[in-house]
Amino acid sequence: MLLDGQDSREKERNQGGRSQRDLQFSQHSLQDYTDCPRRFQLRYLLGVTWPTVKAEPIAEMEKRARLGQRFHRMVQQYFLGIPAGRLEAGLDDENLGRWWHNFMAAPPHNLPTGIRRAEVSLAASLAGHRLVARYDLLAADPGERLTIVDWKTSLPKNPKRLLSQLQSVVYPYLLVKAGAAFNGGQPVQPEQVTMVYWFADSPDDPLTLAYDAARHAANHERLVALVREIVARNEEIWPLTDDVARTCKFCAYRSLCDRGSIAGDLDDLDEDLEELLDIDLEQVAAIPFE
Repeated sequence: MLLDGQDSREKERNQGGRSQRDLQFSQHSLQDYTDCPRRFQLRYLLGVTWPTVKAEPIAEMEKRARLGQRFHRMVQQYFLGIPAGRLEAGLDDENLGRWWHNFMAAPPHNLPTGIRRAEVSLAASLAGHRLVARYDLLAADPGERLTIVDWKTSLPKNPKRLLSQLQSVVYPYLLVKAGAAFNGGQPVQPEQVTMVYWFADSPDDPLTLAYDAARHAANHERLVALVREIVARNEEIWPLTDDVARTCKFCAYRSLCDRGSIAGDLDDLDEDLEELLDIDLEQVAAIPFE
């Protein structure tokens, strides 16, 4: 149930709604929809800004998130050719220093060496809409193999749960659809693709996802079905999740939806903290499929 007066408050806080016809999609937005259609509607369609923190203590949450972003930036600079010594000169935090040491001592092994691009975006058409992803690292030996690497500075309580998340669907799918530039100009075959989750606090235990044609076909069906379902929705208020204990506990809209007013404990948050500092993929230049 929604709080009394919610409709008027939404209109006041609405920063400009948009039509479903105009949407583009990413692993973040599709995961939001899968977790809670109402959260997707509030965030991506209605543009509602709601002043509730996702987790407490908020200062520590923001600190960890920004440290994760700094680590990603350091790795990007490293792959751009900046010497490690220069990057290490800026280390001023114990956690960041530990992550960097682990990266230098135990990076993902056996990565392709032909092409290595950090923080690169791809885009392709999906069911008449734009699907976008930004990759932490793409490594490729054109014509042979392509590897996606995603740096995780927060160690999930159950790392294998990542394999069921939309990131594990969208990233390899989109690389096959739009990654010809990393494969010598030739279409990428699903069997060429591997995805690796590398954990900064557990560098010797990466999680690897192999890809193949059957998985790619299943991913295509799943993504098309999701997009069509989203575009076809016409309810005034989209359904709320049934998973109040996990999903609502760390949702910024929980008080708006009458799902509680107290933020969850940061130590119980099981997601990438750096991703809490939103990235607007519409402002990121992408390599298109067409």
